[in-house]
Amino acid sequence: MEDGVGKTLRDARDERGLDLAEVEASTKIHIRFLRALEEEDWGVLPGDAYARAFTRTYADFLGLDGARLAEGRRHDAGVLGPAERVPRIEPDPVVPGERAGHLLGLSPGAIAALLAIGLVTVVAVAALSGGDGSSSRRPGGDHPATGPQRGGKAAPEAVKPVSGASLKLTATAEVWVCLLDASGEPLVDGQILASGGEAGPFRSGSFTVSFGNGEVSMTVNGQQASIPATSSPVGYAIGAGGEMRELAEGERPTCT
Repeated sequence: MEDGVGKTLRDARDERGLDLAEVEASTKIHIRFLRALEEEDWGVLPGDAYARAFTRTYADFLGLDGARLAEGRRHDAGVLGPAERVPRIEPDPVVPGERAGHLLGLSPGAIAALLAIGLVTVVAVAALSGGDGSSSRRPGGDHPATGPQRGGKAAPEAVKPVSGASLKLTATAEVWVCLLDASGEPLVDGQILASGGEAGPFRSGSFTVSFGNGEVSMTVNGQQASIPATSSPVGYAIGAGGEMRELAEGERPTCT
């Protein structure tokens, strides 16, 4: 683009007769970050993902093409966008029979034949060993010796509880979100949730999350978490038991 991102934003704001305080009130972006966008002082922003998200929000508010300007910022910074990450290559699924065949060097037809022979053998052995029914019965009784113990049916296996914390997000106004699970994989990959938008519920051993502002409601293990109403970015670490710790600026995930 002929003009830089900052000059484009500043000129559009001047044309509309707006000051930065009015823009801050409408976009929920801190005035310090708005000024940094106009001056292209990217070091003031908490990360490139924030720079792109704030650029898009600010530009859309001014009636500009926010996506185009954010893309221009991404190219200027030389940063890969989320859609351009190198994909992980998953191995083709192999069923157990096919895997065994590959290991033994057998064709599918040979495997099928071996399975059929095995089935016939099992049926024949069962017929020979249980023909008179005497070997599977107690002396003087009608119940198999290997039946369930006295007291009736065997107890079912206990269902193991699912470990980790549950987390659900609801935007109370437009908010940028980066949410990672315990392994660092993105669950909300640097996206902007519109007012009323929801994400989750998610479950993980722990979470780390960044918000572009405090316009979000967060439910952890079914309980409402306390998030300050702020126009500045905030971030939290959430443990398996639902305990929360506010993250310093350098600790917050950026989804870049």
